[in-house]
Amino acid sequence: QKYLCSNCNNILKKALQTLCGHRYCSACLSWIVRNNKNAICQICKEEDPNTLSEESLLAEERAFGDAAINKEISELRVHCVTLGCSWSGIMKNFEEHQSLCEYALIPCHTGCGHMVMRKKLADHLENGCVNNVTMCQKCKQRVSSSEYQVNKIIPFNWYLLIFFHQNLSTPLINKDGCRFAEVGCSFRGSREKMKEHEKNAVGAHMLLLLQHIKQLKANLCTAAKAANGFIPQSQLKLENKLHVFENIVAVLNKEVETSNLEIIAFRRQSELDQNIIRGLELKIAELHRCLTQKDAGLSSLHKTLLFSEQASYDGVFLWKITDVGRKLQDSVTGRTVSLYSPAFYTAKYGYKVCLRVYLNGDGTGKGTHLSLFFVVMKGDYDALLPWPFRHKVTFMLLDQNNREHIIDAFRPDLTSASFQRPVNDMNVASGCPMFLPLSKLQSPKYAYVKEDTLFLKCIIE
Repeated sequence: QKYLCSNCNNILKKALQTLCGHRYCSACLSWIVRNNKNAICQICKEEDPNTLSEESLLAEERAFGDAAINKEISELRVHCVTLGCSWSGIMKNFEEHQSLCEYALIPCHTGCGHMVMRKKLADHLENGCVNNVTMCQKCKQRVSSSEYQVNKIIPFNWYLLIFFHQNLSTPLINKDGCRFAEVGCSFRGSREKMKEHEKNAVGAHMLLLLQHIKQLKANLCTAAKAANGFIPQSQLKLENKLHVFENIVAVLNKEVETSNLEIIAFRRQSELDQNIIRGLELKIAELHRCLTQKDAGLSSLHKTLLFSEQASYDGVFLWKITDVGRKLQDSVTGRTVSLYSPAFYTAKYGYKVCLRVYLNGDGTGKGTHLSLFFVVMKGDYDALLPWPFRHKVTFMLLDQNNREHIIDAFRPDLTSASFQRPVNDMNVASGCPMFLPLSKLQSPKYAYVKEDTLFLKCIIE
């Protein structure tokens, strides 16, 4: 159970532990805080909504990475659930296996839309993929089937690329620089910088191509004159192709110029939009900060109001405990060993005290009895009160059929530190470790627990 997230109930991923001691996946905690104002730990709510504290408030900055649990999880034994796979190992190696699992279904990288088993991908590419590449018989380079079938109807803007591919013997590819180095581009750089360069220099590349074609045409004319006016039929064909090519590049160049103007306008508008967005983000952050402060203030007021509603100022306190079965089981497993009651007072300006109960027992009563203790807390008026605490304390477990209440009482040991003026928030608890046998608490003969609820009463004389 300790390896499971308190939100999604799956194995913890990048476990975070909150101040209340419960664990969440990093992504789960982030989602809860982002989508819930003043989020409260769900486990704390389920354990006892009457004893919620500031520590139950969830916030990413109030949680810390649980390195110990993350290490234990990384060593857990797991196995692959993909049908046909027999791999097993430890959790920290599982993600690597997922990326290599021969039986996992993966999408074909050609974009054909098929999901294939990783071990059968090669067979799919060879025999079934409609987007597989083929070998060009002219340049001996691998191109996609859709590019190779030039007799199909294709957009005019791609005609240049296909013509260039099928009619020039030397491709415009330079392994160390720009693909347009053959026509005069001198740019060099990393793969990332090369992509950015080719994206931003389309117009310049078109101009270089145009100049290159004009130079080829001029060279042909010079060669023809040198041959005393005789132009071979092959040269005439090539010249006609170059003339068509020149017209295509000119049209494309105009389209590129128009596209560049649109891109510039779009970038300017994008910059304006980004400035507006940044301004709105700053306003939202400020509003969020103000709301967080107000939420914290409201939470504090809410807790103060709850305390005021539940507090007693006459030395008599009745404590209702619900979900007894689950809380008893939590006490047995060690998840929640004990429960504290709300604070109450012996008088309006008197001693501040509370009760502490161990449903599965403590000390000599552990595992056999319900243990009930009295706790003296630090109060606002301790400086005006006599110390040590001397009042008689009476405990009662009420029979809900009003037949046989369990009653025990004690007078404080004046030498015990439990009854001196508190230095910390509360003194060490003192009371009855063997208040009631568990067998009697759970016996159907009595009504100490009815509808999964019990009542404890404390009277201070």
